Order: sequence, then C-alpha cells, then structure tokens
Amino acid sequence: MPIEVTMPQMGESIFEGTITRWLKKPGDPIEKDEPLFEISTDKVDAEIPSPVSGIVRETRFPEGATVQVNTVVAVIADTAEAAESQPTVQLQPGAKSAAHAPVGEEAPAQANDAPAPAEEGSARHVRYSPLVRRMAKDNNIDLDQLRGTGPEGRVTKEDVLRYLEQRETARTEPTVSPVPEAPPLAPESRAPVAKAATVPAAPAASAPPSAPVPGELVPLTKMRAIIAQRMAESAQTAPHVHTVFRVDMTRIVQLREREKAKFEQRNGVKLTYMPFVAIAAVLTLRKFPIVNASLEGDSIRYHQNINLGIAVALEWGLIVPVIKQAEERNFLGIARSIVDLAERARGKRLKPDEISGSTFTLTNSGIFGEEFGTPIINQPDSAILAIGGLRKDPVVLTDENGNDSIAIRSIQHFCLGFDHRIIDGADAGRFMNEFKKTLEHWNQEID
Repeated sequence: MPIEVTMPQMGESIFEGTITRWLKKPGDPIEKDEPLFEISTDKVDAEIPSPVSGIVRETRFPEGATVQVNTVVAVIADTAEAAESQPTVQLQPGAKSAAHAPVGEEAPAQANDAPAPAEEGSARHVRYSPLVRRMAKDNNIDLDQLRGTGPEGRVTKEDVLRYLEQRETARTEPTVSPVPEAPPLAPESRAPVAKAATVPAAPAASAPPSAPVPGELVPLTKMRAIIAQRMAESAQTAPHVHTVFRVDMTRIVQLREREKAKFEQRNGVKLTYMPFVAIAAVLTLRKFPIVNASLEGDSIRYHQNINLGIAVALEWGLIVPVIKQAEERNFLGIARSIVDLAERARGKRLKPDEISGSTFTLTNSGIFGEEFGTPIINQPDSAILAIGGLRKDPVVLTDENGNDSIAIRSIQHFCLGFDHRIIDGADAGRFMNEFKKTLEHWNQEID
C-alpha cells in the first residue's frame, strides 16, 4: 500500500517548514533512508529521508512552499503497485489530487486560493510559529487582525512583513494640508468686478516611468531571510559594544607544529587552532560567568552550563551548531565536537537541538584574511568572540632586566562583542585580559 510522507516537526517549537528542493520527482525510484527532499525551518536546514523503498508516486507541494508539520507532502508506492499506476503531477500548495478526493466530491476549482478570513466575532484557533509570534510582539501587532495566506489561514512571516511595510508606508505618506478659504469681504468693499475669463488648468505632468535597474533580482532563500531577521533583531535588541585584544599566539603555533602529525595519527582528528581558542574561552567563562549570562526581562540568567556556539559558514548561508556542556569536555572532546558539527552542518544533517541553546558564541572571521571583525551577538547570548587572522608581526619584547628587543611573533586579534545592558566595559576588559593570558601562557594538555 502507498506510504504517505509528512512534513516532520524539527523541534518542539517548530510548526512549519519550507520545501526548498525536491531531490526526487514523481516516477523516480527511491531507497529507504535516501534523501527525498530538503526543508528549511526557523532553526535548521535538513534533508528528509524516505521512510521506505519504492517509487515516488506523488509530490503535493512545489519547491518554496511553506507547509504545516504533519501535512502529507508526498506519496511513495512500492515497486509492484507503482507499475500499475502513473505518477501524479506536482500540485500547488493546498491542492488535492482526484485520487484523494472523497467519492462523489469534485476537485475544488481553485485549491490554492487564500483562505477566507474568520468571520467577525468568531474565535480563531490558529497556531502561529515562534518567529511570527515574536515579530508580532516586537511590533505590537494583533495577529487576529491579519489575513493569513498560510495553510488553514495561518499568518506567515511574509504576511507580517507585508503588513509592516503597508503600515510604514501609511505613516510616511505626506498629507496635503487644506488651504483655508479667504474670509468674506466686508459689505462696503464688495465692488462689482469684471468676471475674468476662466483659464483651464494645465494638465498635471505624468511622472516619467522609472528606468529598469540593470541586474538580476533574486528572492531571499529561507535561510537568508531568517539570518536577515535574526541579525536585525539582535542589532535592535542589544546595545553592542566591541573590544579588540592583540594576542601573541607563538607558543601555541609552535606547539601545534610540533604535535599536529602525532595528534592526528593518535586521534583521527586534525589539530587546528579552534580547540585552543574554545578551551581558553571555556576556562575564562568559568571565571567570568556574567559573560556567559543572558538577560531575561528585568533579571539576569546565570547559566549553569557553558553551551558553546561555533559559527559555520556554508555556501548557502551561516549556521551556529552548539557544543552543549562544553565545560565538561577535554581538549580532544572539544576538537572532535567542532569537526563533527561542522561536517554535519555542511551535509545538512544537524538535529534541531544541536543549533539552539547556546550561551556564548565563537566566529572565525579570520579564515578569510581579515585582521578582526566586529560580530553581531547571537541572541539570546550576551557576548560573541570573533577570531581574527593569524599573522607574523615584528614585536618589541622586554626581558626580565628591562632590555628591549624586536622579534617576529605570531599575532592574532580577538574581538569581543558584548551586550552593554548587562556586561560593563570593565567586565569585558577583565574577561579578555584573562583569555589573552590563557592563550599566551598555554599549559593545558591536548590529549
């Protein structure tokens, strides 16, 4: 019998997903656990595998459609059954195939029409996604007053953005003040006046059509739209302050060069600089818990664990997988976690709980050659550390007798971005000074 494939729920707070790409089309054979389609949600991009082997008989939604969880999106038939029937063409969002219509019921003429709004006075029992609820709260919007274009009349993010654009346009449109009428003349001044010939008003000059802008207009992907929303929210929510420290990484560079071949041979993992930075950050966060805290209303949440977010650049965007309880892992455990999460992020195999719950974030902007970056905080964290490029610089060194000399050292810049609502500049400075000392006087085991 045919197997229906539904939109999975990728996390407790996820109520919908967007089909970004069908990896199989109607008529294509598919094996069990072979990827069937890709989805994008508020939290993760993922490939959804087929639950069975067979032939794809039907895909019910096109690429780009946003579908509520547990909605049937595809039908897979076994090989014998598929030979007796032809694959069903792809339908528009919300459409039903004739095969699935009840006996005696005609297929709807326009299945993809926007659902009618709820009648006035009737209660609407509609679940909204966390993103839509947060956008409504931040912009003081009554969602019950919006006409939803999503499944079952649900209000989508696009509906909220459209409403905000219309509201902003209404606020900024210039209003023409009425010209007051001239006061009536006094009776004694009402002399007869020859009636002037009426001159017809010149027709208003029509605005010249705007010239087309050269180039290609490409709509935002689901992930890029989410990144844009998150970055704008963070910049509007937290007053960002940045402080940059220059760190002498010569000791660590020498240690890595000496141990990297043996480390990889023993552990099967390449020895990079990121585990050194991560361990130094964890050790420093334990001494300065305010940098690992979050603001909740009028209170500060001091987190019990250090959940370390590691920003990973993808060809199609950016994602931040999280090493949970990083304070309980040794150097090798951190190194393995970084490699594992990065590989699965690029392969779209992360789980929803692996990209949420961070308390502090690392982002390695230096891999692209820049000296340092000024990062945007990954909400609801209160701080983020940007790792600059590693380079050799001439440095003035002072020995124990006060004598100065110039030496070539491996130098790296680190920039801490922090939320000034709960982290003072003094706290950030002490944190970075301790972080700098940990790296420059490294004495931790790497196995």
